[in-house]
Amino acid sequence: MVKRVMVWWAAAWLSLLLVGCGYNDFQRLDEQTRSAWSEVLNQFQRRADLVPNLVATVKGEANFEQQTLTRVIEARASATAMTVTPETLNDPQAMQRFQQAQAGLGSALSRLLVVSENYPNLKANQGFQDLRVQLEGTENRIAVARNRYIQSVQQYNVLARSFPSNLTAMAFGYAVKPNLSVPNEAQISQPPAVDFGPSK
Repeated sequence: MVKRVMVWWAAAWLSLLLVGCGYNDFQRLDEQTRSAWSEVLNQFQRRADLVPNLVATVKGEANFEQQTLTRVIEARASATAMTVTPETLNDPQAMQRFQQAQAGLGSALSRLLVVSENYPNLKANQGFQDLRVQLEGTENRIAVARNRYIQSVQQYNVLARSFPSNLTAMAFGYAVKPNLSVPNEAQISQPPAVDFGPSK
């Protein structure tokens, strides 16, 4: 009887410790982070899926810059070739490679849209304009999904670094997760060069 009471008290005490140490919060925030990451991947895939139609439409324009098209095709191939697993969330190097590939595709698409301004027939093509609107909408969705993921990782990392939940993190192997960053952080920290040129 005494032994049974002791086991009951030990189980109750262990349960209280697990609740108070953040174990359940780690489970919740880890799932929240994975869900937010899935949405980021969905939006990047949506963008990648638009590229073939965009390239096909642009190829119809006579004398369009072949180098620009080639960069878009290569960047898409690089971005979609990466295998992303749940472990990517805990691997800073894999996360960085993923971000670089996606940034490369984003940059190539931006260049394509800028160059397309020089082609009046392309600008007047309704199919191209529809794809452009879809691409812009997708870029907005990517920004929203990235922001949600960043916030989820921030909440998780605060829990992993705060006392006493950091003890739970160490005991159960909940490492701090790498977050998404701006690939060209050094470049965007520089003030833009403004040149109005000579007035005409």
